[in-house]
Amino acid sequence: MRAAHRYLLFYKPYGVLSQFTPEPGSRHQCLGDFVKVPDVYPAGRLDGDSEGLVLLTSDGDLQHVLTDPRYGHPRTYWVQVEGIPGREALDRLRRGGMMIQGYFTRPAAAHLMEAEPDLPQRHPPIRMRKEIPTAWLELTLTEGRNRQVRRMTAATGYPTLRLVRAAIGPVTLAGMMPGGWRDLHPEEVEALRAGLAPGTVRSLPRRKRGSGASR
Repeated sequence: MRAAHRYLLFYKPYGVLSQFTPEPGSRHQCLGDFVKVPDVYPAGRLDGDSEGLVLLTSDGDLQHVLTDPRYGHPRTYWVQVEGIPGREALDRLRRGGMMIQGYFTRPAAAHLMEAEPDLPQRHPPIRMRKEIPTAWLELTLTEGRNRQVRRMTAATGYPTLRLVRAAIGPVTLAGMMPGGWRDLHPEEVEALRAGLAPGTVRSLPRRKRGSGASR
């Protein structure tokens, strides 16, 4: 009898590669250092210098839905940028149509977060310039091209300092810590199958600017 499929949520720390085997000669950790579950594979990648939610599954059909851009799966990111983006920069992100490496971006949901998310300290910490303020954006994209978020914020004049994927559709990082993983609840799997309806992203607690949570 065939074993049931597994569906996992992993909170990828900074510097960890989204693959189970390390590159030859690489000093970076990979998924296999944290998740000891056989026959599951990442449904989409997250760059080594990014953090946050990675879905792992043995279900090839769901993996296809999550990675094929035709399905327009929403992915929400919390992005710390250098400088304070104004309305013009946010409107550029929202409209889409930004030319990045030969393709035009789709419209995105983008807003300036009133308070920074209460995230664990990144190791190593980001490099900051005291004379330049930073801000946090929440971006929701329906595509996931290589380093797209970083290229989009850079194109508006606000380079990304820290990038955390907070949600894929209805599945969020709430209650998780870097390096931890859990099985998805059945209702989360069904919500993903139903088309990744974003609903309301259940954000982690946020704290006021200047609290030093991620600085």
